[in-house]
Amino acid sequence: MRIAVACVALALLPACIAKTAVDIVTLPVKAVGAGVDAVTTSEAEADRKRGREMREQEERERKQRRDSY
Repeated sequence: MRIAVACVALALLPACIAKTAVDIVTLPVKAVGAGVDAVTTSEAEADRKRGREMREQEERERKQRRDSY
């Protein structure tokens, strides 16, 4: 029984080590990608911001017109 458990553990160990090695190697790439993503603005984000600014400007103009009467 102990031999069977030891064989199973030895069979699984290389896969675990390989996965850990892949995670370690890809970590810097993921970190750089996250940093670039945080610094840059996507087109969709820019569109949302532009739309929000336009709505706010229209609201300010409506208030000015209303207050001027």
